[in-house]
Amino acid sequence: RMEDVGGELNAFTSKEEIGLYSVFFEEYLERSIELIADMIFNSQFSEEQIEREREVILDEINSYLDIPSALIYDDFEQILFKNHELGNPILGTPESLRCITSEKIRKYVERQFKVEQMVFFSMGRTPFSKVMKKAEKYLSIYRSSSVEAKVRTTCPISSPKKTIAKKDTHQSHVLLGRTTFNMFDPERIALYLLNSILGGLGMNSRLNTSLREKNGLVYTVESTHALYTDSGVFTVYFGCDPENTTKCLNLIQREFHKLRHTLLTPHQLVKAKKQLRGELGIAGENKESLVLDMAKSFLHYNKYVNLTELSELIQTVTAEEIQKVANMLLLPDEFSLLHYSS
Repeated sequence: RMEDVGGELNAFTSKEEIGLYSVFFEEYLERSIELIADMIFNSQFSEEQIEREREVILDEINSYLDIPSALIYDDFEQILFKNHELGNPILGTPESLRCITSEKIRKYVERQFKVEQMVFFSMGRTPFSKVMKKAEKYLSIYRSSSVEAKVRTTCPISSPKKTIAKKDTHQSHVLLGRTTFNMFDPERIALYLLNSILGGLGMNSRLNTSLREKNGLVYTVESTHALYTDSGVFTVYFGCDPENTTKCLNLIQREFHKLRHTLLTPHQLVKAKKQLRGELGIAGENKESLVLDMAKSFLHYNKYVNLTELSELIQTVTAEEIQKVANMLLLPDEFSLLHYSS
């Protein structure tokens, strides 16, 4: 229905969010809202359709088995959040997929898709009053069911674990990480800077400079963070020849030690802030990503923090605050480790 007029329809699922969205010419706003509302609240989920989709997702799961650098993140979170919902892979498992029926999906929609817990978001030139009129026309007719939504249990604190898994790969793939702040913690801004300095997008990150540029041990090394409503994950990933694994781990610990014990100079701090602000600005040029980020921001914070406001927050972070976060997080004995060994 959207593609017939040159539009696009897409969806995403994360550990804590599900979204359905469309991109289209302005004159098809009503068509898009009507279709999205109908799909969310009136889908039938026939057994025949579910069986076809089940096979598609099984193929998607199997494709991840051929990408160890992606699979390792899912496997790691299953270890870090063992027996907790956050440890479940978003795609599910072959076993969990086989248990899904149309009745289970309909009950999930009834239980979880409550209008008061949703955000309807639109970005474009259409006047806000017109957007509201169309949204109310197609969405106000739906009322939340009396079935109580499931509330996730509190995330437990896990002890560090070291896991070695045999994989038929040419390289060793290693992921080390730990739990960190949630998405509401004020320390998260300092974490953004710390992550950028340590192993962020830039080729000038400390881990890339040490492991790749100076020592030629890896092609890829990176640090990442994923912040949830009640927890978070901070990780460092690298792939290397098996004989270089220990040397890479030692170099990573050396960079951890430097950030914990050596305060950033004023020049280093200014440079780090400029780089992070630039990366955020470039990312914001992707309109589809920008819309999704804005919608998620309203979902969790009930507001959107634009680039100017975020830049101001970044500017307030001190070298002492970054070092404080480093001393809270970069403790090697508190990291779990997953090693895909060939």
